[in-house]
Amino acid sequence: MELQIQKYVSIAIFVVAFVGFGYYGILQKSGEESAGATAGISELSSQNEEVFTEITTPNDDVSISLEEEATLKGSMSDNSVAAMNKDEPEVKSKNTPNPTPEPALVEVVTKKTLLAGGCFWCVEADLQKYTGVIDVVSGYAGGSGENPTYKDYAKRGFREVVEVTYDPRKVSYANLVEYVIRHSDATDPSGSFYDRGIEYSSAAYYSTSEENLDAEKVVATLNERKIYEKPLALYIEPIEKFWPAEEYHQDYSIKNPLKYSYYRSGSRRDAFIKKHWGEDTVPTPTPEEVVTNSTSMNSVPTEKNFWITFVKPSEQELQSMLTPLQYKVTQEEGTESPFNNEYDKNIVAGIYVDIVSGEPLFSSKDKFDSGTGWPSFVEPIVSASVVEKVDKGIFSTRTEIRSTIADSHLGHVFGDGPQDRGGKRYCMNSAAMKFIAKEDMERLGYSDYLKFVP
Repeated sequence: MELQIQKYVSIAIFVVAFVGFGYYGILQKSGEESAGATAGISELSSQNEEVFTEITTPNDDVSISLEEEATLKGSMSDNSVAAMNKDEPEVKSKNTPNPTPEPALVEVVTKKTLLAGGCFWCVEADLQKYTGVIDVVSGYAGGSGENPTYKDYAKRGFREVVEVTYDPRKVSYANLVEYVIRHSDATDPSGSFYDRGIEYSSAAYYSTSEENLDAEKVVATLNERKIYEKPLALYIEPIEKFWPAEEYHQDYSIKNPLKYSYYRSGSRRDAFIKKHWGEDTVPTPTPEEVVTNSTSMNSVPTEKNFWITFVKPSEQELQSMLTPLQYKVTQEEGTESPFNNEYDKNIVAGIYVDIVSGEPLFSSKDKFDSGTGWPSFVEPIVSASVVEKVDKGIFSTRTEIRSTIADSHLGHVFGDGPQDRGGKRYCMNSAAMKFIAKEDMERLGYSDYLKFVP
């Protein structure tokens, strides 16, 4: 009997000592757990599948570290872990900082367009390198029927194109059109290099009348610079339904670098580009949706009546913002060629604004065909839109017309206009103006001027 009592006493003393030692070890932590205590806890947990909770003292905010919690959970059964996650109250350390919130995501409003410049492998590879381009997909557009394939697209009248997704805050539609022209042979209406057929011809597709005008302006400007031996034959067409090409055509230059390199070199595309552009193959990006006091109407403003706060840029800035012809006309009182300009025959409803500042100048309702080859108007939108100045030449004295805010040279006014409408002819240079179609006026900040357009 005594032996049994002694046996039970010894066991009790051992248990008390073991538990006390373990609890003492935990209390001795200062920031990190005792490796021995962790091992002991893990072993004990494994044996008994007990659920452990964080042990804290009233004065010391002591808790098991994340590493030990992972070790501890790893030694438990699935049921024990589930129970711990469900029942254990969350214990936050006083020294634990609040988590930093994730930054809010900024939604980027992108645009899409279709462009063509011969073999879509090459057009895709070139556009992928351009600022502001987010994605480029090879495919087909135009033609008849649905779901064209590489085997039948040409017979059905489709063209090889790419669908470009871009950020208008970084690059404009006009930039993309010019970029494709610089990287293809847009003077060839019947193909591209040794790929023959209209399915390989260069094209720009527009979604709005503004994009249509932008594409035409790019062509006119490059023709004026006489970079090529013959004029550009770029097809400018309304947007068509886009059909993605087969998967093996996508990112072809990346998936098949050797085959692509051999094809591109053999086509003489790069030799043609180098001959006409040298190293100047990338037009300077001009974002569409940026409005500053030094912007020109070559970019697209969206803020209502933005021109009121216009501050004229420096000469150097103007030269970078305007085409050579726009600069010559507006800043050097130049005159563009008659008949061969952008708006002489334009009959679309809308308004004409200063190319530099965007200030409204003339309405389509006051435009008439004078037969002189320049866009002519019977009067400005309001008399305060323009300023008259005496222009004394060698052989005659004329009345110059300048814009009120930007002080751009626009043209001259003569007294041979329609007599039933006042008798005046405001003879303007297309290069000094930008046309805003009626359907685009509200979006572009000209809603107050809709009343002046029929």
